[in-house]
Amino acid sequence: MDKLKNRSRDNKAFNVKADGLKSMLPFFFLLLSSFARAQLPNIVYILADDLGYGDISVYNPDGKISTPNIDRLARNGMRFTDAHTASAVCTPSRYGILTGRYPWRSRLPVGVLRGYSRTLIEEDQPTVATLLKTSDYRTAVIGKWHLGLDWVPKEAFKDSIDPAYYKNNMYGIRSEMDPDQIDFLVPPVRGPRTQGFDYSYILPASLDMPPYVYLENDALTEMPTGYTPGNELESGYTGPFWRAGLMAPSFDFYQVLPVFTNKAIDFIRNHADGKAPFFLYFPMPAPHTPWVPASEFTGKSGAGEYGDYVQEVDAAVGRVLRTLDSMRLTGNTVVVFASDNGPYWRQNFADRYHHKATGEFRGMKGDIFEGGHRVPFIVSYPGVTRPGTVSNATIALTCLMATCKDMLGNRDKKFETGDSYSILPVLSGEASIVRDQPAIVHISSKGFMAIRKGPWKLINHLGSGGFSDPAEIIPAPGDPAGQLYNLETDVHEDHNLYNAYPENVRELSELLLKIQTSKTKITQPGKG
Repeated sequence: MDKLKNRSRDNKAFNVKADGLKSMLPFFFLLLSSFARAQLPNIVYILADDLGYGDISVYNPDGKISTPNIDRLARNGMRFTDAHTASAVCTPSRYGILTGRYPWRSRLPVGVLRGYSRTLIEEDQPTVATLLKTSDYRTAVIGKWHLGLDWVPKEAFKDSIDPAYYKNNMYGIRSEMDPDQIDFLVPPVRGPRTQGFDYSYILPASLDMPPYVYLENDALTEMPTGYTPGNELESGYTGPFWRAGLMAPSFDFYQVLPVFTNKAIDFIRNHADGKAPFFLYFPMPAPHTPWVPASEFTGKSGAGEYGDYVQEVDAAVGRVLRTLDSMRLTGNTVVVFASDNGPYWRQNFADRYHHKATGEFRGMKGDIFEGGHRVPFIVSYPGVTRPGTVSNATIALTCLMATCKDMLGNRDKKFETGDSYSILPVLSGEASIVRDQPAIVHISSKGFMAIRKGPWKLINHLGSGGFSDPAEIIPAPGDPAGQLYNLETDVHEDHNLYNAYPENVRELSELLLKIQTSKTKITQPGKG
């Protein structure tokens, strides 16, 4: 009997302890959740605008531009030599970065949006920002948006965005909305805030496209009641060129990059408490036209206004890096630096300044040649990337979605796209190539397509497909119908091997068609 009493007493004591542990479970789960969040790195993605591969001194030591801060980032992380944007111009390239999809799958297969364009990212399309929010990231975009805003038309013009009308005419996508029909007193109904960003402070499009205004959290900070007649309109889209149009009365073209840099620094400081990781997407408006370097940078490079503006970009990067240092965030922050496409750097500028903005590559912004889409790409990931390493892996900037998904351990198929492949194994040194990636695909400003697999690059037309002359060549009888280059032996794309290697042409043409028509991911296992 005494044994039974003792056992009963022990059971009661055990039940009390068990009940106590049960009551503590929510606390333990909260603690584990907080610990997991603390281990996730912050992410700062700095995207320059129209910056060339050869504009960064660590890529081009013989160039006329000095970029000590970006060089420092390369010394602390991994520098890629074979990174490519999905497109050779702004809007489609940015679409690819944020969605992980090739831009020719969007509603605007070819071309760019303008300041009065409607949003290009589909309403149900996940973005990198929405992915990161599933792991409690605080997300922000500060800078040049250029992916459209759903401006609200005045009552008299509301039918202009009726779906039945919109479907056939693509009003606001293939053509801009008429600013006279927009009600600027009403915030756009879709923009960064509806595409995963908790905070946004943006310029609608490029710095040479009206309206010249800022929007904070998708609302105008100042009404566009002013007007500019434009500047340097005969310069050929270079120098301090901008188009005529509406602007906010206090808008200052020379202060846009400093304003965005200050906002980016404020965001970092305001979210340095460690309670949750943050994602800052910082798409700079420079060195895209207008080339408007601040006075302290004027004449500091050997490449004119453009080079001076690039050096101001480098200084802005330095300010962001120093802020991370001062807030003791560097050790747990992934910093990515890239450009959205190649530079607008005509041959006369290259001859005048003896500066190769595209490095050793042919072409420039807009072109299907390497100079149009091969860009600087640097990643610093403390504890993962070894400082000062260089990767020759062929990658596309659509990789951000899959890489973040891999980093989070997220298995939700909602965030899986057919065009995004993780580069995390490359960053960690576990692989030398992007595993399973069958090829990468590029598109030019005029819609020329190219596919790259190993050293081989196939272009489906003749000509640059962009801004370099000749843009398009009609083949004569017996001439090659497209272009094939072996970039291992001909990085400048001087020798067209299209007729000499018909098997390569056939293989790459079939693979390109397969990628274009497939709705799921195509993989090609690699050893890494």
